[in-house]
Amino acid sequence: MRTSLSRRRFLAITASAAATPALAGPRGAHWRGTALGAGASMRLEGIDAARARPVFAAVAAELRRLEAIFSLHETQSSLSRLNRTGRLDHPPAELLEVLSLSGLLHSVTRGAFDPTIQPLWQLRAEAAVRGRTPDATGMEEAQARTGWTALRVDPQQVAFARPGMALTLNGIAQGYITDKIAALLHGRGLRDVLIDMGEIAASGSRADGAAWTAGVARPDGTVVRRVKLTDRALATSAPSGTLLDAQGKVGHILDPQTGASETRHGLVSVSAGRAAIADGLSTACCLLSSEDVHAAIAAFPTARLEALA
Repeated sequence: MRTSLSRRRFLAITASAAATPALAGPRGAHWRGTALGAGASMRLEGIDAARARPVFAAVAAELRRLEAIFSLHETQSSLSRLNRTGRLDHPPAELLEVLSLSGLLHSVTRGAFDPTIQPLWQLRAEAAVRGRTPDATGMEEAQARTGWTALRVDPQQVAFARPGMALTLNGIAQGYITDKIAALLHGRGLRDVLIDMGEIAASGSRADGAAWTAGVARPDGTVVRRVKLTDRALATSAPSGTLLDAQGKVGHILDPQTGASETRHGLVSVSAGRAAIADGLSTACCLLSSEDVHAAIAAFPTARLEALA
């Protein structure tokens, strides 16, 4: 499988580049780590290294807790157990919250946002590793194992109505985790922060009083727009940010209705009051007409389209 500069990576690069002048301040702490297997970072202003140490330890613990819910790679995560057995009793509140928001996103994007696409994504990814394209029979079989309406969700159990179904929350979990880390920091009285946990969230300001700035970039690193962020989150999706085939023709965002990798847009960037909303919208809007993009974003009062290409 060929993987080019991923959405999460190029966002981190451009955000860090934009914020670099503020990193030289006398009071401030910088953390780097991983979230859902990808690089993550944060910048805290107005705090020295000694005071930041227990904060960063709490962040690391919270990331481990959330990955134990949402990771597709940890075999004992809540999501992995649901995919393996077809049901999850007593689901964590965080999973229920993400599934509730996913249902709303599915509705406002006319089905373009659909976490049950995992069987189709897995089929295409596995075929690409072998240098092949799935045949029609395989696509039909995988398609039969998708469908948001076949997911049963209540506080006592999450379950699939059809055998062989599976979920991926990669189009929203990064944003949700970003929101949770922001809440943790705010709960500790920290207000001037820049967070990159797959999506970017900024609150307060830099040490010099200026607003945080993040760059929206194409997968090749070309910055197409710079966005000032104050108490907002930013998410950018580019189908070619991760490629599933050696020829570079199959992007990682698939149409849930057909399983095809053809998208309407090569880049969508959305900001919102919550990173989870920006994350889900930026992913789904790659598949929508320009008219439907604006309609979907308008469904969320705090959301704003930052770039469409």
